[in-house]
Amino acid sequence: MGPEGYLKHIAKCKQAVQIPIIASLNGTTTGGWLSYAKQMEQAGADALELNIYYIATDPDRTGDQVEQQYVDLVKAVKAEVKIPVAVKLGPYFSSMANMAKKLDGAGANGLVLFNRFYQPDYNLETLEVTPNLILSNSHELFLRLHWIAVLYGSVKADMALTGGVHTAADVVKSMMAGARVAMMTSALLKRGISYLDTLATELLIWLGEHEYDSIKQMQGSMSRNSVPQPKAFERANYVKVLSSYAMR
Repeated sequence: MGPEGYLKHIAKCKQAVQIPIIASLNGTTTGGWLSYAKQMEQAGADALELNIYYIATDPDRTGDQVEQQYVDLVKAVKAEVKIPVAVKLGPYFSSMANMAKKLDGAGANGLVLFNRFYQPDYNLETLEVTPNLILSNSHELFLRLHWIAVLYGSVKADMALTGGVHTAADVVKSMMAGARVAMMTSALLKRGISYLDTLATELLIWLGEHEYDSIKQMQGSMSRNSVPQPKAFERANYVKVLSSYAMR
């Protein structure tokens, strides 16, 4: 599907459903980012997700330059469109908290944590590089929970957790860490769209059993901000993890 086909797809989706349509944009040039951001808005998108799938391979390009590229892009897109803009990030910044703060200051309405960078495999018989798409599992949730819990309360932008959300329990954990959104793709590819009904039912049952009236009531309750001594808390978690392994 090329850019024109995707723009038509946005328009069709907008006409077909009542829920907001968030368009995903991955560009390569500044002109391309801005042009298609505007066209997606005109096609009916209610918001944009900037999927900055960028891997820094140039040894002469510094971390500061890479970070500034992200910040400049967000500022430029925000100046071009009126709809909310979220930024999908990878986990490989040396100071994730500072990067989140910079994007927040640049006007990002949302931060999506984290992008999954797909690594190719080698075919030893044909000596070719082969694509290798592996769907996520719930174990991938932990990295996302950690950073959303750390960032909660430190940025104005809403945070979405993506990668590892497969069950109602995963959704609850995401909300308790401080996410406003729990994204799910792999589970739906495995189980089908109807799994959303099952998930919603299980979530309502969990909320009732644990006497929660709403999701909002639990948001951020397990974040770094919810403990009196965050640094001591972080160190205690490290020790607990190391001592939790039992030799078999």
